[in-house]
Amino acid sequence: MKTKVIALVVMVVAIIVSVIVATSAPAVLRVATTTSLYDTELWDYLEPIFEERYDVDLQITAKGTGAALQLGTNGDVDVVTVHDPLQEAVFIDGGYAVEAEGYGAERIPWAYNYFIIVGPEADPAGIGGGNLTPTGAFQKIQMEGALDPDNVKFVSRGDNSGTHSKEKAIWATAGYNYTADIQGSGEASGWYIEAGTGMGATLEMADELMAYTLSDKGTFLSYKGDVDLLPFIDTGDIMFNIYTVIICKNGVSPEMAQNLVTFLRADDIQDLIAGFRVSEYGEPLFYPYDPEICG
Repeated sequence: MKTKVIALVVMVVAIIVSVIVATSAPAVLRVATTTSLYDTELWDYLEPIFEERYDVDLQITAKGTGAALQLGTNGDVDVVTVHDPLQEAVFIDGGYAVEAEGYGAERIPWAYNYFIIVGPEADPAGIGGGNLTPTGAFQKIQMEGALDPDNVKFVSRGDNSGTHSKEKAIWATAGYNYTADIQGSGEASGWYIEAGTGMGATLEMADELMAYTLSDKGTFLSYKGDVDLLPFIDTGDIMFNIYTVIICKNGVSPEMAQNLVTFLRADDIQDLIAGFRVSEYGEPLFYPYDPEICG
């Protein structure tokens, strides 16, 4: 009898403790974000503000856009912040997104910057000088790389990220079949290298190999002190890079995901994004949402 009483008491205490823990622990919001937003430490900056404002534990996973959207498809995250309109459209058309309240759309822009072609100071492909378009620069890199693969190299993200998708779009606009001409003959000859990793690591690899690469400008600026690569081309409509937030249909915290959308577009947070690390680099890593630019 005594043993049964003790067991009952232990069980009751366990139930009380579990209830207390469940009611006192903050909610959880799982977010898949791009490596550029993570490598620049923008999420490190915004995370504690969001957590305090909404009493939530923000759990962030940094992936390329393709991998981030796959997590959203699987229900492994509640919201994604990515930067590839084509892959985002496929995600939405597949029925994996939820319309954000007050916006009338699933895909909500909240920041932007630009892509940039960077490379070694020696500029062995000769893309510097300010006269080339992004497609013209890619054409020169391909031609010079094919002629002299020991000295002219290009390191690609190669990870189905938003940056990788943009790179493929530039190759296509430059007149190349990406699979045959770049991945195929480019890799075979040795001038084209796929890193298969995030933006920061890709910049470090390009620096080590004295190669060119395509980066978002924010990550490049945040890595300027760690690499010797120089910026060559960052103009042209094709270099525009917009970041969006999408609530995942298969997530488990839709209300908190909606809070994140509201948070990222709030006036005070937009002001913080505009000033993020400007004092360190002399220019913004990201620009806040602008309806005339972002749509």
